[in-house]
Amino acid sequence: MLRVSKLASAATAVALAVSLAACGSNIDPEDVQGLGGNGGGGDAQGGVVQPGDDSGDGGGDVPGGADVPGGADVPGGADVPGGGDPNAPGGGDPSAPSGDPGADPIAPSAKGSCDGFKNGTGITDKEITIGNASDISGPVPGLFEAAQDATKAFVAYFNATSDICGRKLKLVTYDSRTDAAADQQAYTKACDETFATVGSTSAFDSGGAPTAQGCGLPDVRAAAVTNERHDCTTCFGAQSTNTGEHQNIVADYILKNYGDVGQHAGFLYINAGAAAQNAPVQASAMTKRGMHFDVVKGIDIAEFNYAPYVQELKDKGVEVVFWTGAYQQSVRLRQTMQQQSYTPKLYMRDPTDYIRDYVESGGSAVDGTVVFTNFAMFEEAAKNKEMALYLNWLQQVRPGADPTFFGVFAWSAARLFVEKAAALGGKLDRATLVAELAKTTKWTGNGIHAPQNVGPKHTGDCWRFIQLKGGKWSPIGGTQYECHGVTVG
Repeated sequence: MLRVSKLASAATAVALAVSLAACGSNIDPEDVQGLGGNGGGGDAQGGVVQPGDDSGDGGGDVPGGADVPGGADVPGGADVPGGGDPNAPGGGDPSAPSGDPGADPIAPSAKGSCDGFKNGTGITDKEITIGNASDISGPVPGLFEAAQDATKAFVAYFNATSDICGRKLKLVTYDSRTDAAADQQAYTKACDETFATVGSTSAFDSGGAPTAQGCGLPDVRAAAVTNERHDCTTCFGAQSTNTGEHQNIVADYILKNYGDVGQHAGFLYINAGAAAQNAPVQASAMTKRGMHFDVVKGIDIAEFNYAPYVQELKDKGVEVVFWTGAYQQSVRLRQTMQQQSYTPKLYMRDPTDYIRDYVESGGSAVDGTVVFTNFAMFEEAAKNKEMALYLNWLQQVRPGADPTFFGVFAWSAARLFVEKAAALGGKLDRATLVAELAKTTKWTGNGIHAPQNVGPKHTGDCWRFIQLKGGKWSPIGGTQYECHGVTVG
């Protein structure tokens, strides 16, 4: 059984924004010491320039004939085949046999004519330079390093199998340092050094939003998590987000399967950044859907004693608990519940907790956690070609790395970029790429996740559920997504 990887934060349009900010918060030093990540970018591969390297010439290209082991081991898991099952959840294409590096990600018929192609900022006769600005250093070293690793992985895959009008990709990485000012600085550089930014993930992504828009930089992110990034006209997320919307399926699932439990809900969240802004919106949206919240309360980022908050939930008879914050904080909350002999009938989370460290550090206290998710489980890679490609190429560029939720959507963002750029062919420039991204709807990243409304920037409404039992995650009610629309909170 494939063990679940290190995921840094949330997966819903609103919940992602909230948890990203929370993950960038002031984490307990003991939690920080337990996290992986080296605070930097790994070995250069596939035309990657490391953070701080402004030479414009990083590592060499991955050889076009390099095989990606179709059965490469994923940390803690079973072998992942290169092929896939077209009937698997989210789709899949069995065309890539085990041991093959994968087919060209762009079908010949989907490539536009290269007539009239012009070089420009970030484009030479041989290369198209893209950037990735993610939180690498900060309170939690390596917080969103997985997003850069996934982007590197797709660049290596692309360079081994394809090109855009004869040009390979080169990736320049920036560290947004879990800080809005650093995000702005990164995008100032990216405006001058790259054609576009791809797969970026930052807890405080508001900083670089006006900069990206000001220079017309196409910013194809894993997701946008603040209102400022959402409002940026050149910025788009592979996971479509709208911080004012929340998917109906969560409330519907609770009301259908737990009945009156939904009338006694509690929502705790980290009282900082996007979390403080958006968590009440989620509770409001679910209230409009028929639930009732007895407690909606923020917890200061410097507060490590959760006992008073758990006592309030217990005293008010709260039966379903939502938490928005880092998985380390979720573990602390669940352990406090266990210590106070408080067992709600449902502990509901976004994919922040779909992670090995949550299971291992939380032990029996976290068992029973239910997670709503909008992407294929890592355990399902044998039946999902795109997930298998991501897992296999991740091991090529960073052996031993764990796959993550942010990696999934950063990988998807990179695929979105190359598909749109290749289709434009000789018409490719920043403005035309932005225009094509703005038209994109029902984006699934070749079946790796549920449909996303990239251009309209509306929260995706298709989700599924998984539950932790006996230390293992498994689907609830099958593997298909359910689409119930969204509600404005």
